[in-house]
Amino acid sequence: MTDSSEDGRRSGGVDPKLLEILVCPLTKATLVYDAERQELISKPAKLAYPIRDGIPIMLPDEARALED
Repeated sequence: MTDSSEDGRRSGGVDPKLLEILVCPLTKATLVYDAERQELISKPAKLAYPIRDGIPIMLPDEARALED
């Protein structure tokens, strides 16, 4: 029997419990999960943090700047 969060990680997703506690390292704002692009979006910082192999990369230098 597998945990549903394990299934999400195997399919490229992120553990929902982790998403609940992650915030933008610059603004401390709540993040929005974009499953299609595999990114965590910080609207106040206008940054999209990548998720690689199910691991959020929460480094501003690795984030993609969002267009207005």
